[in-house]
Amino acid sequence: MNLRQRESLIFDRSVPGKVGMDLPKLDVPSPKDTRPAHLKRSGFDALPSCSEPEVIRHFTRLSLWNYGMDQGMYPLGSCTMKHNPRLNEKVAAIPGFAESHPMAPDELVQGNLAMLYTLQEWLKEITGLAGMTLQPSAGAAGELTGVLLIRAYHLSRGQHKKVFLIPDSAHGTNPATAAMAGYDVVDVASGPDGCVSFEDITDAASGKVKKGLLTVLGEHKGEIAGLMITNPNTLGIFEPRIDQICKLIHEADGLVYMDGANMNAMVGVARPGDFGIDVMHMNLHKTMSTPHGGGGPGAGPVGCVAKLEPFLPKPVVVRETTKVGEGEVPHHTYRWEWNRPQSIGKVHTFYGNFGILVRALTYCYSHGGDGLRNATLRAIVNANYIRHELMGHYHLPVTSPSLHEVVFNDAIQAKNDVHTLDIAKRLIDHGYHPPTIYFPMVVSGALMIEPTESEDKEELDAFIHAMKEIAREAQENPEILHQAPVLAPLRRLDETTAARKPVLRWTKQA
Repeated sequence: MNLRQRESLIFDRSVPGKVGMDLPKLDVPSPKDTRPAHLKRSGFDALPSCSEPEVIRHFTRLSLWNYGMDQGMYPLGSCTMKHNPRLNEKVAAIPGFAESHPMAPDELVQGNLAMLYTLQEWLKEITGLAGMTLQPSAGAAGELTGVLLIRAYHLSRGQHKKVFLIPDSAHGTNPATAAMAGYDVVDVASGPDGCVSFEDITDAASGKVKKGLLTVLGEHKGEIAGLMITNPNTLGIFEPRIDQICKLIHEADGLVYMDGANMNAMVGVARPGDFGIDVMHMNLHKTMSTPHGGGGPGAGPVGCVAKLEPFLPKPVVVRETTKVGEGEVPHHTYRWEWNRPQSIGKVHTFYGNFGILVRALTYCYSHGGDGLRNATLRAIVNANYIRHELMGHYHLPVTSPSLHEVVFNDAIQAKNDVHTLDIAKRLIDHGYHPPTIYFPMVVSGALMIEPTESEDKEELDAFIHAMKEIAREAQENPEILHQAPVLAPLRRLDETTAARKPVLRWTKQA
């Protein structure tokens, strides 16, 4: 079988009357179709009729076209695609975790509540924050939860603030989150170093002036609810004046929300609560290696300072300790605390993505405090090794020190009419998933590379070699990059039409 040939649709393999299994005839009357007419799909023919081997082979062949972490390095910057340890999966499959009912009374799920409480305490220690909720099911859900905490805090003091400040290098979800919470979004300029600028910045090409932090603070004095800041930011750079930024926002009677999507560059090294952050989320699928992709599953726990704790989503798991004899181990019981009159309410059904939370705590336990710190340092070293090896082959638009990821662009290759998309497509021919491209948008033609701590030097060297080969081809034979990928099952697709006119389900052709 030539795996490079185009796989036909399963509907095209369908032959009327062919079946994958033989079922006995019903010995009871056929059920009536009680579905309401408005819920029935119209214009849809029968499901494909195929044999079992055909179905198995079809989907197996399709699976061989896919690419995942189990096949090699997945350098998708910002998304942080790291290895998912099988130990985490084994623990999450323990019947007491996997089969417990979310509506079981507290006394029957003490182990599960203890697990949640323990993870909650680990995350408090990692972030340096006093309160924690595990409910949000992803980073964006965590963002909305955090901003709603800020909103509830201001309203509790009789303040109706209107404005949220967001740096222009922020994750795209940040302005969307602030807008969803009812705030007006005001941009804050980034400087040439990729970090928040206190002063106004004039674009050399357009002459347009972008307002710095001090200007927007002056213009919106008294209206500022808070600032959302990603740290390390989307260029993989730590904001060196984060403590000053927090101080200025606090002086303006606002609060600081930190997008903790890149917390995997700080665990065990720096705690956001220590430099003035009031509320933040963590992406456990990025920081703690829980699986993600394809829209989920995920977990975005939110931590906050003590004054925001009363507003956390309810319920919150609490521990009660019974004193025992001297020298004996205290007896702990756990329960859900629902009596929280100032809570913003639930942000997820039941108690969050429970199985993901089990995996995250397993990751913490298996590493220990020192191991988590070492994982952070290794991620930073890996990114900086790639940065060092590819400098000169690809342009580095911002030269500030990198942490867990590095952002190049196509400025060198563009001289030969080779652009970021061409580089990404050619990398597929070398057996790698492309890095994140054209993001962050503050960098034209961005190539955002994040190796994570999962990769050893041999894998990094192989990836670096592929990137150098592509850079060489861009000079010597740019046409091959325009055609790439040439070795994949499918050649270059019309992505513009696919985005503007997507075909999301099969329809029978006349």
